[in-house]
Amino acid sequence: MMDWTYAPAPESAALANLQPAYRPFLDGQFVDGGGEPLKTTNPATEEVLAEVGTAGPADVDRAVAAARRAYTEVWGPMPGAERAKYLFRIARVVAERSRELAVLETLDNGKPIRESRDIDVPTASAHLFHHAGWADKLGYAGLGPDPRPLGVVGAVIPWNFPLLMAVWKIAPALACGNTIVLKPAETTPLTALVLAGIAADAGLPPGVLNVLPGAGDVGAALVGHQGLDKVAFTGSTEVGKEIQRRLGGTGRRLTLELGGKAANIVYDDAPLDQAVDGVVDGIFFNQGHVCCAGSRLLVQESIAEEFETLLRARIETLRVGDPLDKNTDVGAINSRAQLDRIVDLAAAGDAEGAQRWTSSCALPERGLFFPPTVFSGVEQTMRVAREEIFGPVLSVLTFRTPDEAVAKANNTPYGLSAGVWTEKGAKALWTAQRVRAGVVWANTFNRFDPTAPFGGYRESGFGREGGRIGLEAYLDA
Repeated sequence: MMDWTYAPAPESAALANLQPAYRPFLDGQFVDGGGEPLKTTNPATEEVLAEVGTAGPADVDRAVAAARRAYTEVWGPMPGAERAKYLFRIARVVAERSRELAVLETLDNGKPIRESRDIDVPTASAHLFHHAGWADKLGYAGLGPDPRPLGVVGAVIPWNFPLLMAVWKIAPALACGNTIVLKPAETTPLTALVLAGIAADAGLPPGVLNVLPGAGDVGAALVGHQGLDKVAFTGSTEVGKEIQRRLGGTGRRLTLELGGKAANIVYDDAPLDQAVDGVVDGIFFNQGHVCCAGSRLLVQESIAEEFETLLRARIETLRVGDPLDKNTDVGAINSRAQLDRIVDLAAAGDAEGAQRWTSSCALPERGLFFPPTVFSGVEQTMRVAREEIFGPVLSVLTFRTPDEAVAKANNTPYGLSAGVWTEKGAKALWTAQRVRAGVVWANTFNRFDPTAPFGGYRESGFGREGGRIGLEAYLDA
């Protein structure tokens, strides 16, 4: 095998048009927030990128009031075809400024520029285009003859896909005639604020979109606000449960997209090279910071040894390093707190008797990095098999029969996603029908499209985002 070496191919950080300071976006303007400013950092270097103003309790009240006024006076009564024009404008500008947004996302989040450039930003633009097309066709979505918007939406999003998660909330909410107050993650607020500026430049009426940066206290103030008609949350299962308890009995709508511990099932008749690449993509994409990551590999016992040998050889080719380098496959862990959690759970795997294998790749001398890691000999009772690690750590279990594969796949409180690898279509469908997950991929993994709904059940939440059915969460139908 040839030993390929890659010359560095860095993207220019200057393309991000990084500003020294950013402010909350409220009622059509960037304003000084009432909260204590925070400093957002580049996880690849731990250097400060910018100071970000945060919202205080009064800002949450003002944002919800502005959203209510915009909904009542402008956005709600506006014909769907007119709303679509604004969304089309925003979608077009996101596509036109894709290189800037991709670099900014990589700086703030730590994910490889290749992923920001080829996946995050194009998919965000596609979601905006898709939902813009639905804005004047809601009566034909099969959700009732005259579906109406709910009103004011409060949305809280995580740090793993900052721009894409913002669009997943904003696009359907606005297309359906709602207004929205968005709280981005504390560690990754920048692309959401740039998106707000793009919306303002597109002429979006004041109050239709509001973006309030801050920590968990801002999110808590928002989701508990009595002026909302709906809450949309993507994040941890623990916080999701607390939000559900808080909103129970209030009459406000709620959708939750929470954690996962997805099984990636590889049968002995699978195309092994293709499956290896799918498993690698399933767990190491975005450093494993993916709620639907295929973090549990279930491989049929008869091919387990061969498959793991192929898998380790493929992982050894992954390049870990500067996220702005176009050759980088695995970037930086988003925060020190998340890196500490990954280290702790990997140590638990060692303590419980799993065999750790770690890629021999060299890690950068500074920044927040964790090498691609595989635990074999994993039992279902181990923490690495039960808990969401949210990092580049794969647990390998084996099975003998399809029934055993399904039983092990379903042995989790989560139910967000799964993967099946086999050359037999009937076996793939049989497995997909029995695995309790909201999304099941066959001979692929991590494929997202705005026309396809995404979501889970059990402790992975409820509701769907994307597709025709995803509109239902934002309509009173």
